[in-house]
Amino acid sequence: MELKQYLNIIKRRILLVILIPIILGSVAAYLSYNVMTPQYRSYTTLYVINKNMSSQLPVQYSELMTGSALVKDYRELVKSKLITTAVIEELGLKGISASHLAGMIDVSLKNDTRIIQISVSDTNPTRAKNIANKIAEVFKSKVVELMKADNVEIIDYAQQPKAPYSPNHYNNIGIALIVGIILGIGMAFLLEYFDDRIRTAEDVEKRLELTVLATIPVFSLK
Repeated sequence: MELKQYLNIIKRRILLVILIPIILGSVAAYLSYNVMTPQYRSYTTLYVINKNMSSQLPVQYSELMTGSALVKDYRELVKSKLITTAVIEELGLKGISASHLAGMIDVSLKNDTRIIQISVSDTNPTRAKNIANKIAEVFKSKVVELMKADNVEIIDYAQQPKAPYSPNHYNNIGIALIVGIILGIGMAFLLEYFDDRIRTAEDVEKRLELTVLATIPVFSLK
């Protein structure tokens, strides 16, 4: 099938190709603005200090590796039941379990450094900020108890987010429009495949396997 034939199929089903993206885009816009619950995210940043290195220069590679290993251990500790339970109790959070709170927390290392970023996602921007700050404080105190080492410092306290990070309205609508266009074109070709009506000389040759000897032009009477 040549490109011209593909374009003719789309042209014949142009209403379908246009209507489906409009419908899907409208549904996505409604869901994004009216149904999906806005999510807010607040960040706090910690720095893991290897105090044994403070007076030793130059820094040895093995010491850097030890510091990096500690950071990875601390990353897992942040989301542990020990930390989340203490945060829930100190903030008096109702209806939130330790496992649910752990799911609201994301812990990442900043570019393979000893800087830990803790982010908390919540439907309430104030609560997201309070939880993030409390996690940092509880985590710092628990490290002293467990590791017998005061080597965690809070660099940046969490601030209250001004706008939600999710849902992304434009992204949702854009994806829906793209899917709608693909679906509309696909349905156009599918309907064309099952359409056995004869419209052109090519259809006669293809479907009936007959040779067209002549065609009768259509005249319009004015």
